[in-house]
Amino acid sequence: MTRLFASLFSNACIAGLFAMVAAAALVRMYGAGLPSHEELTDYRPAMLSRVYSGEGKVIAEYARQRRVFAPVEEIPDLVKNAFISAEDKNFYTHTGVDPLGVAKAIARFVQGRAQGRSVRLTGASTITQQVMKNFLVGNARSIERKIKEAVLAVRLDGALSKDQILELYLNEIFLGARSYGVATAARNYFGKPLEDLLPHEAAYLAALPKAPSELHPIRDHDRALARRNYVLREMHQNGHLSDAAVRAARAEPLVTILGGEREDPVEVSAPNHFTAEVRRQLIDEMGREAVYEGGLSVRATIEPELQEVAGTALRRALERFDRNSGLYRGPAAVIEAVAAGQTEGWAEALAKTDLPRDVPGWAPGVVLSVDAEGATLGFADPEGAREARIDLGTANWVRRVRRDGERLRPRRPADLYRVGDVIYLGRASENDPWRLRQIPEIQGAFMAMDPHTGRVLAIQGGFSYQDSVFNRATQAKRQPGSSFKPFVYAAALDAGYSPSTVVTDAPVRVRLAGGIWEPKNSSGKFYGEQPLRNGIVYSRNLMTVRIAQAIGMDRVADYAERFGVYDDMPYHLSYALGAGETTLYDMVAAYGMFANGGKRVRPTVIDRIQDRQGRTLFRHDPRECKGCKAPDPASAPALFDTRAQIMDPVTAHQLVTMMRGVVDQGTAERTVGGLDIPLAGKTGTTNDSRDAWFIGFSPNLVAGCFIGYDTPRPMGKGAYGGTLCGPVFKEFMAKAMASRRPGSFPTPDEDLQTIVVKIDRETGKRLPDDAVGPNVVLEVYRRGTEPQLDIAPRGYRSAKAILSDAVLFGGAAETLPYRIEGAPRTSSSRAGGTSQRQPRRTPSAIGLDSGGLY
Repeated sequence: MTRLFASLFSNACIAGLFAMVAAAALVRMYGAGLPSHEELTDYRPAMLSRVYSGEGKVIAEYARQRRVFAPVEEIPDLVKNAFISAEDKNFYTHTGVDPLGVAKAIARFVQGRAQGRSVRLTGASTITQQVMKNFLVGNARSIERKIKEAVLAVRLDGALSKDQILELYLNEIFLGARSYGVATAARNYFGKPLEDLLPHEAAYLAALPKAPSELHPIRDHDRALARRNYVLREMHQNGHLSDAAVRAARAEPLVTILGGEREDPVEVSAPNHFTAEVRRQLIDEMGREAVYEGGLSVRATIEPELQEVAGTALRRALERFDRNSGLYRGPAAVIEAVAAGQTEGWAEALAKTDLPRDVPGWAPGVVLSVDAEGATLGFADPEGAREARIDLGTANWVRRVRRDGERLRPRRPADLYRVGDVIYLGRASENDPWRLRQIPEIQGAFMAMDPHTGRVLAIQGGFSYQDSVFNRATQAKRQPGSSFKPFVYAAALDAGYSPSTVVTDAPVRVRLAGGIWEPKNSSGKFYGEQPLRNGIVYSRNLMTVRIAQAIGMDRVADYAERFGVYDDMPYHLSYALGAGETTLYDMVAAYGMFANGGKRVRPTVIDRIQDRQGRTLFRHDPRECKGCKAPDPASAPALFDTRAQIMDPVTAHQLVTMMRGVVDQGTAERTVGGLDIPLAGKTGTTNDSRDAWFIGFSPNLVAGCFIGYDTPRPMGKGAYGGTLCGPVFKEFMAKAMASRRPGSFPTPDEDLQTIVVKIDRETGKRLPDDAVGPNVVLEVYRRGTEPQLDIAPRGYRSAKAILSDAVLFGGAAETLPYRIEGAPRTSSSRAGGTSQRQPRRTPSAIGLDSGGLY
């Protein structure tokens, strides 16, 4: 017996030794060349980046995997225990591989095979092994993969703590419904943060790793409920839940926010042109990988209320222009099944139709039947799908209908509506009747910005983002027309002109290689000698060309480039009338520098970018507050202004004063004036009314509008910057300034010695200080350059003696010639002297097709 037991023991030892050698050989064979587990010590999972408004509302998310990282110390024990109970109850005691779990899995496999069932070897993987599978090994089902997984799991268990491994697992694992990690799953399934989960909710999340695509709470409700209850039972057996808690949790229904059972409190705003611009600037600043995987937290500059006002004002103008044409271009789409008489299921068919649905107050509908009195329409509004009757009165703006390549006047409902047509109905408010609408062909853009910081508050890049993602505020390059003229006049003021300098408004002819260029005023008239102010107030083309010729286009180009309107502007005279192409984004930013006294600002849609640890990576405002962290009781904290002064403050003040005349008496008086707040601005309309602009500003808000067809073509008679864009600007400013203090425009420092005098805006002559009348304007001058008093013109009341006056220009009265025959290319003729400035580029001939702008 002794020899028998000795023999058995010896054989067992030899077998064990051979097993150990074989295991060592397997580990050596499969362990060689494995990925390094040390990569996981600096784990950085792909995380979604979120964009927040100033109020902290999530307005956009960018991600390849929807994941929010949760540090292990912030994950509640309830959630940890649920996953450990469901996946690896011995997690805190094994060394990466659970021998007992492996033995049980093998026993279940053998028993199943013995019973003739088709079973797979499952349940042997620990949480550590699953981490290695997810990160380094892959999902291939093979003995080789399991051995590699086990080898790496043991290595990882020796390199990281159990909590660190659990943190990797709970943040990386896929849990269905586009959810990566437990924090995202809690939001997606229950609309809660992790700390608010109840036991039955945590148990459902822990049930998902087994089969996330097969345990959907709606499609696979019964199976999901059974798996959830299994996890609850395991939590009880492992001592994590009491009997009463388990009974209460099992009695809870499986209810999630998927399918609309409950409202998700982390609602993301619908994509729009603003959030698209945020993404573009983020990618430019941080790179695409950081945006989609870096877990960035971005504070945007948007003010949602102003964004809504901007969108409403622009859409109203575009729709008004489109309706005035009286042309209905036909349905937005056609549902063929309904057109063939299959009206059942129209709601589902309408919901599947690819249509823009982001226009407030609009609802798409499908025509179900047409008779002599009208049509029956099925449409969806916020109250749900329903039917309604409409007639020709619904489309009282329609004078012509485009059908089958022809245009006809609608005389009966059948001329307008056909069964299966998908049309838009819209109304201004809930009490208004529904009326026929269509997405306009005309397009436009609007932008608003803080002129002191460059923070962009609103961007509307078109009528509808879902209809066209093209952002016409930032991406469309168009001719600015006369909205470019302030840069010419700013250059003139710096060159020695004053607001009352007389310039002749008379025909101009420029000889070119291909012919003669003869710009004209919008009115077709000539106004003779006029003060400089009137050139910008009434947008006089001929005066502007004469001024640009006199000061030199190199000086004008320098201004345009300094303010960011153009990168490399050619020296063409036609550019003085806005013949080049630029964006609304750049023009609004440039006007903001007029409004703030000539200081450089860089427009941005991003205030701050932080990484996943909360470290600031980018901040738009780099200024430091001195004394804010440890303030001195004897002195207030100071915020130093680091903006560069790119324009003489006196010139900026003079220009703003002149541009206020555009709103008060000039080309925008009728459509923009009358708001009772300090406003300045400039209209712009290009040849044949192909582009219409208005850009204006108050002391603390600058905004601009552009309207035109995407493929430029004439917009018709009466389509000017003032008539099309002026109302958009006025509507926006009226609502935006209702909650803002108007303030006042910056004035130069006292040591710059400016003086304000009264001037006759028709003649440019100085008036006595007590003069009153419709032509009296206050004008700013550098002290010593102001005009002297002359005999008071009739119509003004004055009790003071009036001295003689002359329009001084370099010490002598001067006007520009009536005819310009060719422009000097290598010098700039200026009042009071000539400057020999060599051009920085070789200019080409002035384009005949790009001059004569209004």
